[in-house]
Amino acid sequence: MKQKYLGILNDAVKRMYAHPGREVLLFHHNDTDGLASGTILLTACERAGWTVKRYALEKPYPEVLDLVFREHTGKLIMFADFAGKIAPLIADKNRRQNLVFILDHHPAEPSPDDTVLNLDPDLFGLKGDLDISASTTCYLFAKAMHEGNRDLASLAVLGAVGDGFYVDGALVSENRQALMEALQQVLARVSTHDSGERYYIKISGKEYPCDFLSRHLDMLGAVGYYRNGADAGVRLCMYGLDEDITKLYEQCKAIKEERFSRQLEVLEEGGLVTGEYIQWFDTGNTFSPMGVKMVGVFCNELKDADFLDKTKYLAGFQHIPNEIPGFGKIRFDKTKISMRVSEHLAQEIRSGRMPGLSSFLPEATLRLGGFADACHSLSAATTIDIGMEDRLIEETERVFREIISRHKE
Repeated sequence: MKQKYLGILNDAVKRMYAHPGREVLLFHHNDTDGLASGTILLTACERAGWTVKRYALEKPYPEVLDLVFREHTGKLIMFADFAGKIAPLIADKNRRQNLVFILDHHPAEPSPDDTVLNLDPDLFGLKGDLDISASTTCYLFAKAMHEGNRDLASLAVLGAVGDGFYVDGALVSENRQALMEALQQVLARVSTHDSGERYYIKISGKEYPCDFLSRHLDMLGAVGYYRNGADAGVRLCMYGLDEDITKLYEQCKAIKEERFSRQLEVLEEGGLVTGEYIQWFDTGNTFSPMGVKMVGVFCNELKDADFLDKTKYLAGFQHIPNEIPGFGKIRFDKTKISMRVSEHLAQEIRSGRMPGLSSFLPEATLRLGGFADACHSLSAATTIDIGMEDRLIEETERVFREIISRHKE
């Protein structure tokens, strides 16, 4: 399966080099894996002589896609760490006007035409929540572009650590192969401890723990999304930590702690709504000026709290600002739902005794006309119109019951 996938990447690279233009539009996610992915592709493309215009997105929203494909023809467009599931939508909007590469690792849908190449390894038997991160996917693509891009292996390791999909505390499969290649080049180091492995990489000759870098990148990209934090994150991946990045990180950390503390008080005082299968809350605009990824981060930190029911799925809503850094004002009027599961539920999902989030949240969202892209079994997020929060929870529980009913038959 891997050899077939590598062959597909090689074919995509041939299409890339045959493309008449030399300008790339690069869109990538704003978490550690997305920022590492963006840095890998930016570096590989610039080394090969392409001019790159890079944008960090929290999601490839339809409103953004409309603008991109309305204004560009004859371009090479790349999506990294998202868009695998919406290849048909992208193809519809592209209208065969651009050559599009999707380098994701979430559950994916095949592309309906040959101008949109869905290179998501999920389509080729590799699991995005276990075997391969988006950054490792981008690393394999970069290496297919030129063997000299092997020195980007350490960024693949960083992205994989950021997503945190370990087996017994260690990276496995394609993520581990990237680690081995980084170790061979003395660009990474591994230490072992009781619960698994800890990874270190070198940037500009200085060694950093990957978990340390990941905390900085997630903070910069998510909390600092509307303060050019994603750009700072890419600089960190390329050159390492500096005084300006450290200052922005500390500012973002203070904002996060204050907003999270305030929301936790609301929930502890009765702000949590409990349904049959889902317990949920709505932050509205109270997390502003943080990016909307933060509702998922909050859910992740909260999922095993004592006052929660560990047998119920956890969901939180956060309004999406009508703005995209680099694009300016875009009218959304949407809210994002993020879902997470307790450690108890995670074990039930891994064993197959309970449905994973990706099996029911996207379906419920699409039934109500919302937008669903990158979802995993243990973490998922979609968007819906503001004012439809209650209906989405109801529809999600309805889809959940349908799944449970089918399993009993």
